[in-house]
Amino acid sequence: MRLTKWGHACVRLEWPGLRLVIDPGEYTEPEALDGADAVLVTHEHADHFDEGRLRAAAEANPVLRIWTNRSVAATLDGLGTRVTVVGDGDAFDVDGLDIEVHGELHKLVHPDLPRVPNVGFLVAGEVFHPGDAFTVPPGPVDTLLVPVQGPWSRTGEVIDYIRQIKPRLAVAVHDGGLSTMGRAVVNGLVGATSGSDYVQLQAGTPTDLSRLPV
Repeated sequence: MRLTKWGHACVRLEWPGLRLVIDPGEYTEPEALDGADAVLVTHEHADHFDEGRLRAAAEANPVLRIWTNRSVAATLDGLGTRVTVVGDGDAFDVDGLDIEVHGELHKLVHPDLPRVPNVGFLVAGEVFHPGDAFTVPPGPVDTLLVPVQGPWSRTGEVIDYIRQIKPRLAVAVHDGGLSTMGRAVVNGLVGATSGSDYVQLQAGTPTDLSRLPV
């Protein structure tokens, strides 16, 4: 399995004959969707979901399929059966690749702000992308795509989340709001205290997960 991190919260996972993209939002480089066979969207916020870009990708590739929650799917009218609504506890496969859905809501930002639906995706029983939540799947996770910064989290919560899941590898995502100095501080703290191997990948560079950490 190869993983490529793209801008902010998006990743692409690749196997021979299959290219899967998770959360291509407005801060994601356009080429992240090149050649995609399937797209998973955790929730409706613009840093995870860009309707126009996703519609353009679907128009360019008539076999592209999308799995997401009900609120995102409602905005993708016109794509018909190419969009599948999923929720917590669901499981499906993409060309034989097993995917489980875990989680229901975005993490609370403030009591005055409504929480939107948010689902996480466990891919091939190994790689988990929680979206904007600290959802803990019921089984083991080999590689956790950990959201390291947002208006809804503290660095201490990020560390505790990794410790609770205990992945072999934690890969930093959701870090587009950090300055260079802020990224260095957060990565230093998380890397030193989470208890898992922790890496930040260069955007756009495919990496063999079995070879991480490097």
